[in-house]
Amino acid sequence: MTGKTMSERTTSRRYAPLGTDIEAPALESGLYLVATPIGNLGDISLRALATLAAADMIACEDTRVTRKLAERYGIATPLTAYHEHNSDEALPKILARLDQGQTVALVSDAGTPLVSDPGYRLVRAAIDAGHTVTTVPGASSALAALSLSGLPSDRFFFEGFLPPKQAARQKRIGELAAIPATLIVFETGPRLGASLADLAAGLDLREAAVCRELTKLHEEVRRAPLPILAEHYAGDAETRGEIVIVIAPPPDRQTADSDIDTMLRDALARVSVKDAVGEVASATGRARRDVYQRALELSKDQGD
Repeated sequence: MTGKTMSERTTSRRYAPLGTDIEAPALESGLYLVATPIGNLGDISLRALATLAAADMIACEDTRVTRKLAERYGIATPLTAYHEHNSDEALPKILARLDQGQTVALVSDAGTPLVSDPGYRLVRAAIDAGHTVTTVPGASSALAALSLSGLPSDRFFFEGFLPPKQAARQKRIGELAAIPATLIVFETGPRLGASLADLAAGLDLREAAVCRELTKLHEEVRRAPLPILAEHYAGDAETRGEIVIVIAPPPDRQTADSDIDTMLRDALARVSVKDAVGEVASATGRARRDVYQRALELSKDQGD
């Protein structure tokens, strides 16, 4: 690690994970980004516990949430709130601590700091000031959901939360449609049904997984095409807790346009335009609207 302040701390602290009495080693001064459990408090790493115990201060989104973790493992490090609503006031105070050669641990309410939380500003400011910034990696709900989804994981795009207003949400989904990667989206329970309906309309029949309450007692992973998920969560399905939606990448475009035309001509000879479009879209993964447009063109050519 490099930075303005590299002196070894001369003191260490004791903490008591699961009733034991362990000494947390001294830390170099700087900002430590510490991942915390996304649900099950047992998922904290030994290094994370030692870092939290040895730090001079823990900066956290909600002190009430982090206090539960600290009390579980006998960590007495002082807590201070750092979130999007107080960052203008809290950030300079944290930087002042770092200037004094102290150690500050940054945590989010759950998971890895900076993933959909305001830690970026603090990290950027600490780097610009020349302080040591390092990470203590661990849980991430986005990666946990990706691994459980059963969808391609070699390339993925993390979107975070979709816009809450429908018009803006639909526009953003249209922009996401062409990204050649598995999509990862966060959503709240009250908006889940509406967002899935918009995702189904914009991304058609793509496979998806709704992952809720990961690592907790009532963990749920529901896998199905987007329209089926949208229908399920439009009803009275349980939507409480933290939710991650994982969506398959766009279909393989290697299906040639000439093959699409052949499939459409065959289907149009047997069924209605609507049914032909549905049949070919399902078989090829092409967007229904694109197949429909081509079906209209073929029907017109046949009529001529």
